[in-house]
Amino acid sequence: MDFFFYPSSVAVFGSFKKGAIAYEILRNIVEGDFEGRVIPVNPKGGTVEVAGRTFEIRERLDEAVDTAIVAIPAKFVPALIDEIGSLIKGAVVISAGFSEVGNNELERELVEKAKKHGVRIIGPNCAGIFGVHGRFFGSFEVRVRQGGLALISQSGAFGGAALAMGNEEGIGFSAFVSYGNAADLNESDFLEYFADDDNTRVIALYIEGVKDGRRFLKALHYAASKKPVIILKAGKSASGAKAAASHTGSLAGSYEIYRAAFKQAGAIEVEEMEELFDAAKAFEMYTRAGRRVAVITNSGGPGVLATDKLEKLGLEVAKLSDETTQELRSFLPPQCSVRNPIDLIADADYERYRRTIEVLCRDENVDSLLVICVPPIFLPSEEIARAIIEADCGKPVIVNFMAGELVRGGVRLLEMNGIKNFSTPERAARALHWLSLR
Repeated sequence: MDFFFYPSSVAVFGSFKKGAIAYEILRNIVEGDFEGRVIPVNPKGGTVEVAGRTFEIRERLDEAVDTAIVAIPAKFVPALIDEIGSLIKGAVVISAGFSEVGNNELERELVEKAKKHGVRIIGPNCAGIFGVHGRFFGSFEVRVRQGGLALISQSGAFGGAALAMGNEEGIGFSAFVSYGNAADLNESDFLEYFADDDNTRVIALYIEGVKDGRRFLKALHYAASKKPVIILKAGKSASGAKAAASHTGSLAGSYEIYRAAFKQAGAIEVEEMEELFDAAKAFEMYTRAGRRVAVITNSGGPGVLATDKLEKLGLEVAKLSDETTQELRSFLPPQCSVRNPIDLIADADYERYRRTIEVLCRDENVDSLLVICVPPIFLPSEEIARAIIEADCGKPVIVNFMAGELVRGGVRLLEMNGIKNFSTPERAARALHWLSLR
């Protein structure tokens, strides 16, 4: 499916009036610095100006392209695919008005026309796709920064919100696909594709239901054996299942069956959007982490919260060796606690944090570190961020800087060096929990 996510040419079908979906997708493609050919198509012809460039609108597609993005009224889509089928490899059908509103026959016709020409279909009733490393933003959703997360979403609106939230959380994406009604390609196809995509380090999947459970389980097994797969399942309750059926026409099915399938395949299930991104952030940094955690903090309360959460999640608060305890006592002020969690007290500076991280990292009883910083107003958060960045430690380090404006500079510095921040002790503890499941 490289022709979808790494295309060299694309045609966009629809209205190119400002504010129309086809126009917005064209604008996203151009502003996203796509390096391939872009061909707008509308029977009325004319020109369209986007991001300082003027494009001729072709009245029909008359040359081969990798992918077509279709945003025209649903009733015209099958005929269009039949007309251009010999010129395209795949089509992303944004248009709604198919099986999700009971138009099953129209959707069947669309698939038949595509199969006749060997064309693969994403959608219909979807929000489009991104191939971020190919600089291809074939959607009307907000563009994202380049990274390792591939987001597969049955819901276009969820996908759009997730992309915007990912930008705020400092997450980098390899790809995004909203697949809507899954008339042809579905979640199983995308799981298998991104499992083999070199630019994808972690896969996140939002699903309401699947149509072929056996195929899904096989694809999930395959993907989870190669890289972390994080799943957010909607439609768990009876009412939610009904809502899912009316949304994308899929069968939500028994949640217990899905839950067992996720576990059997080795996927990681999360409960809410916030958790999905925390898990993605953790796996962007590390492939896995052990269960024995050392907690470093400059504030007792957050350290206790982290400890409570770690134990509740089944992780261990590491028992430090006598050598580690003695070494910590040799340079820490007497007011500091050298029992895990290590409390460096409020005035902890660069040197205190860096040396403590390095000492704990050398302890064979410690698998990973959770570092908390609540900086006092007289100590810039950037100083503690530098201590974490420059500490000599080869074990996973999960960071909780809080809160707000007080830590903004430190969080920015951490992110520039590939270290993600988790905004509460509990979220940081959960990140270590997910890493321990691999």
